[in-house]
Amino acid sequence: MLTLAAIQGFPATAQEKVLNLYSARHYQTDEALYANFTRQTGIKINRIEAKEDELIERIRNEGAKSPADIFITVDAARLAKADEMGLFAPVKSKLLEERIPAHLRSPDWFAFSTRARVIVTNRDLVKAEDIQNYEDLAGPKLKGKVCSRSGSHPYNLSLMSALIAHQGEARAEEWARGVVANFARAPKGGDTDQIKSVAAGECGVAVSNTYYLARMLRSEKPDDRKLMDRISIVWPNQKSFGTHINISGGGMLKSAPNKDSALRFLEYLASDEAQRYFADGNNEWPSVPTVSVRNSALDAMGKFRADTLPVATLAKNAAAAQRIYDRAGWK
Repeated sequence: MLTLAAIQGFPATAQEKVLNLYSARHYQTDEALYANFTRQTGIKINRIEAKEDELIERIRNEGAKSPADIFITVDAARLAKADEMGLFAPVKSKLLEERIPAHLRSPDWFAFSTRARVIVTNRDLVKAEDIQNYEDLAGPKLKGKVCSRSGSHPYNLSLMSALIAHQGEARAEEWARGVVANFARAPKGGDTDQIKSVAAGECGVAVSNTYYLARMLRSEKPDDRKLMDRISIVWPNQKSFGTHINISGGGMLKSAPNKDSALRFLEYLASDEAQRYFADGNNEWPSVPTVSVRNSALDAMGKFRADTLPVATLAKNAAAAQRIYDRAGWK
């Protein structure tokens, strides 16, 4: 993997086509995605991977001289943060507008995959039929049974942002306080930790992004698959606004030195082939609705009704979401 110094120190020749990609996606399976783009186009990808906040700050500090062409990350709020800082350039592409649904894009960035935030329950401790909605996490039946990751994590911020949009800040804060009152322990760890805690009976219920569950369903470790036998997966709010989804996406940077390559890359990510890489490689759903995929773990979870709230709305409510979590004591 190239460092920033390598990208700056070895400029492309007049004949060489390159794309400088800053990515906060840390999935080995994306290697095939990038290799196939180079094979199809002849455009070499120079890549830097780091945490999203580090990359955003780096792009800001580099300013007009930044070598970065594309910034890719997970979570709508992170993309919106970069957008608010004026880092993205508007992209005009008939192909992208036709293939990516309106609620999964903004004028400056696009979602290329989606993941749902679902409820997982311990079959022996919580009846799945008793918790069919996110709102049920705050109910009295779950006193001392809820596990969660930090309220400051973008995945939870985006869920709260959606609840604000659907129910207003007052009801969303009431919900957050109810969930905090039901905690089995202080928030800690990531989504996989929550799944394992539910399976082990440390708590009865938690929320998780679907691709973490799919990883365990497809795991080569027998112990992981055994843990999945102990839990139920609930698609929340199927009779109201639908299950909350978040995204992985990206956009072209305003200072991009290789704008033609950048546009070609964004359009490639919306191709059937690339969309299938997202689904097969990292257990995400394609953003392009006409793309069909075969993924045994996703298929095993069943079909669901997804929330179609515009992802830009999630970003707009992120600051209010954090204030609510802070007031509720969701650390």
